Amino acid sequence: MKRALVLVSFLFVGAFLLVAAASLRPFGEPALTAMDDHFLANAQREAAANNVVTAVVFDYRGFDTLGEATVLFAAVVGVLALFRRLQEDER
Repeated sequence: MKRALVLVSFLFVGAFLLVAAASLRPFGEPALTAMDDHFLANAQREAAANNVVTAVVFDYRGFDTLGEATVLFAAVVGVLALFRRLQEDER
């Protein structure tokens, strides 16, 4: 029974991976390019940045980047607090 469950699980995961791999787009052929064209054409004028990636990360998606940095900071503070508490328990 246990072997059958493991076999069915592997078959299910394998089938899922095959379907997912078959539905991938070919490399270098994005689905939508209108937004890409907008960023390339307007990044320097709108964001005053020569690097389009920098303009997207810090200007167009600034609040998103700030939120990600806040989550990472909170995770680091949580891990440090946990280790500090474990260290105090050892004493």
